Amino acid sequence: MTDLAAPSAVRKLMERHSFHCRKSMGQNFLTDANIVDKIISSAMLDKGDTVVEIGPGLGVITRAAAGRAGSVVSLELDRNLLPILKETLQGLDNVHVVAGDAMEVDIDKAVISCTGHKGPYKLIANLPYYITTPLIMHLIKSRFNISLFVIMVQQEVAERLAAPPGGKEYGALSVAVQFYTEAALLFRVPRTVFMPRPEVDSAVVRLAMRSKPAVDVPDEELFFRIVRGAFGQRRKTLLNALSSALDCLTRDNIRNMLEDAGIDSGRRGETLSLPEFAEITRQAHACAGTAENSPALGGGGFDI
Repeated sequence: MTDLAAPSAVRKLMERHSFHCRKSMGQNFLTDANIVDKIISSAMLDKGDTVVEIGPGLGVITRAAAGRAGSVVSLELDRNLLPILKETLQGLDNVHVVAGDAMEVDIDKAVISCTGHKGPYKLIANLPYYITTPLIMHLIKSRFNISLFVIMVQQEVAERLAAPPGGKEYGALSVAVQFYTEAALLFRVPRTVFMPRPEVDSAVVRLAMRSKPAVDVPDEELFFRIVRGAFGQRRKTLLNALSSALDCLTRDNIRNMLEDAGIDSGRRGETLSLPEFAEITRQAHACAGTAENSPALGGGGFDI
């Protein structure tokens, strides 16, 4: 069996199939067995687990996951990789490769179709840089039956996903992801362990889906509208930023709203914790109940 963690063997495999990595698809294949083992260990797999993998590439993580989990469903967008996967995953009866775009596939249905499993499952992925944020938000927003994500992403994105309040990495993406998951940055992955070598380092993040959002809010759409407004112009104070974002409320409404929330209107969005964003949302929701244009407060969902 081909050693997919050996660069020379990977090169021969690709040559044999006349395969060339496509930069437009963000194809950078992991060639380090230690990193593969750390990723699989981070997912805490056992034979009772069903795993979904997005972007199996040449199958290096797929094979490792198949050895620990009960079944693996791998979604691959590039049909040119399917013959390679047929070779590298040969003999693994618990692996099911599905040709499709993870942004379009109903993953719950794919899991049931391939395995019959209707319960929660874990997701593992080495995500292409070009689609990392949209894909993460899509997977969360779609409310798929995912219990745990272990994903490798660009290091800068990983730091944003798990960032606490107060730093430059903390932003709307941090709040959106942490609202629905418990996020932890696990370890850095140097660019030298990929073929071809990307221009930046990566990192692995674990996102554990919460049974309910991190904070209770009366209106999620309003919550995320406030979050987007607070971070939309980071140098602005909350009073100025929210006056632009919540244009159906007057500046005095917003000043009073922040005062009722116990939050200094001169602060900036990156200093606010999730509970503080939630309290602003509760006050805004109450304020909207007495504002003439209150219906305009909602809308927008949590696209980041």
